[in-house]
Amino acid sequence: MASSDALLPISAREEDPLLSDGSRSDPNAETHGRRRPVKGLLAVSFGLFFIAFYVALIATHDGSRSNDVKIESDGTATTVSRAHLAGVSEKSNDQLWKLSGDRNTVAFSWNNSMLSWQRTAFHFQPEQNWMNDPNGPLFYKGWYHFFYQYNPNAAVWGDIVWGHAVSKDLIHWVHLPLAMVADQWYDANGVWTGSATFLEDGSIVMLYTGSTDKSVQVQNLAYPEDLNDPLLLKWVKFPGNPVLVPPPGILPKDFRDPTTAWKTSAGKWRITIGSKINRTGISLVYDTTDFKTYEKLETLLHKVPNTGMWECVDFYPVSKTLVKGLDTSVNGPDVKHIVKASMDDTRIDHYAIGTYFDSNGTWTPDDPTIDVGISTSLRYDYGKFYASKTFYDQNKGRRILWGWIGESDSESADVQKGWSSLQGIPRTVVLDTKTGKNLVQWPVEEVKSLRLSSKKFDMEVGPGSLVHIDVGSAAQLDIEAEFEIKKESLDKILGDASATEEFSCQKSGGSTVRGALGPFGFSVLAHESLSEQTPVYFYVAKGKDSKLTTFFCADSSRSSFANDVVKPIYGSSVPVLKGEKLTMRILVDHSIVEAFGQGGRTCITSRVYPTKAIYGAAKLFLFNNAIDATITASFKVWQMNSAFIQPYSEEAVRALSRT
Repeated sequence: MASSDALLPISAREEDPLLSDGSRSDPNAETHGRRRPVKGLLAVSFGLFFIAFYVALIATHDGSRSNDVKIESDGTATTVSRAHLAGVSEKSNDQLWKLSGDRNTVAFSWNNSMLSWQRTAFHFQPEQNWMNDPNGPLFYKGWYHFFYQYNPNAAVWGDIVWGHAVSKDLIHWVHLPLAMVADQWYDANGVWTGSATFLEDGSIVMLYTGSTDKSVQVQNLAYPEDLNDPLLLKWVKFPGNPVLVPPPGILPKDFRDPTTAWKTSAGKWRITIGSKINRTGISLVYDTTDFKTYEKLETLLHKVPNTGMWECVDFYPVSKTLVKGLDTSVNGPDVKHIVKASMDDTRIDHYAIGTYFDSNGTWTPDDPTIDVGISTSLRYDYGKFYASKTFYDQNKGRRILWGWIGESDSESADVQKGWSSLQGIPRTVVLDTKTGKNLVQWPVEEVKSLRLSSKKFDMEVGPGSLVHIDVGSAAQLDIEAEFEIKKESLDKILGDASATEEFSCQKSGGSTVRGALGPFGFSVLAHESLSEQTPVYFYVAKGKDSKLTTFFCADSSRSSFANDVVKPIYGSSVPVLKGEKLTMRILVDHSIVEAFGQGGRTCITSRVYPTKAIYGAAKLFLFNNAIDATITASFKVWQMNSAFIQPYSEEAVRALSRT
């Protein structure tokens, strides 16, 4: 059961001692930063509050679901979403209007041909309905298991249960029966996000967040019914659930998404759970020996003011010297630790690299100026990518990253087509041993098994050039490319003291705005008239310090004629080391484009919904919109096969096992 130690009163200010630098710890003093005992009356009050809260939680588990009505400024009444009532965010038309700036957006007239084309060929998605966060991925007895947040009843968020699928290679999948459904009072409003942990004896425990019948977020324990079953078809919920409830000072709807557990030097298991206090995002820490009873540490793993609620926190080690994955419990002098949090306010996954102190469960970033969740911090992906989760693949000694790729169209379009959301192609993730300052992500090697025919191209492209690349239909492609700017072009810009500029992928106008050294790259899912296209490109800018900075961008602003689609320009700077050519890889799969710059130092995922550039009308172009630069391009383009993703049957499982 949860510790009854008080964390903070709800009215705690941002400068409360628990959130100050005093809670940070050094490796030499285990008790450094621990709070002084609370005086008697306050301690008793908190203890009574906790007991009353827990008793009330159990005693009222016969409650019913409810909706709220909100009166808008114009006097109209609207129903508040179930997700808002439950304390989480989800895609809605309100969110679309906020992003597009037009609340009066009229729905585009989609036809079935357009909507059918949007369904992907080799990305994981359910047969129908809504999907969001990846949950508890693992490898067991020869099978990769993937669990996910799923609504079996509609293509919108709600009625969340755990979907389940298995694969031999992370590419071809068979859907299995639902793993866990909302059938207990402690998860009556949803079986939410969770993580798997392997114990020393090879058994598996799964911790997940349940939203109770009163919409309180609690943590629950489940485990496989039969460890001899490689498909893990049946799961048992611990009869003593919930094993953790929100501690005092944490609001009932701000306590979710437990991580995979890792072993401490004292032999205990340790987890962290996302939360917030006022506007400070925090990561709570708990120790356990049996996953049924827990001790809450008084220190926090980490906290960052003004970042809001931390969802789907992830914590794992990376090697400083080896390009390989590490088990979550690994620690030592050649190890750094990653803290990732999904920001509920912005729907962005941020991470930072730092040092973990096992003695008291705290972590500090290597560079506080790019700490988790602040505007300058690093991201897994600068496009549409959220609620991600990694797991250690002991089968191949790698850490694999899953990410939920939501839609950018309207909710009404999702309802019309009958499904919503994808998962990105699983990525390996390691520390960039060349820079030491960022992660590198790359599609798992197994995706190459889908490559069919290929064409190789080598060409020189002058300023203002556009070249159609004849590869046939361009709806399912894998593109690997190298670019090099002619030395004469670089020397000209570097020698011109006036040729400086400030550039931003998001704010500088997209791929049509021409500069001295960019943009140049590919237009994917392009119509022959270029009336619809999605450019993925590099832009090299000389700053006021006379140094060159390379940016990697994706421009969806002209990706579709549809007016009820959010079409942003994504991107960021990307590190380019001396002697390196500019490289990119692009995976195109109907309505998703995944781009990887400089070997995966900067990644961008876009959702696009063309109305004309579909089926055989989808084309590929190479372009160079630079004013002064001549570019040499060497690239290879593969047509991609469709993945085997089938509904559950014993025959489908047997067929997949033979691949």
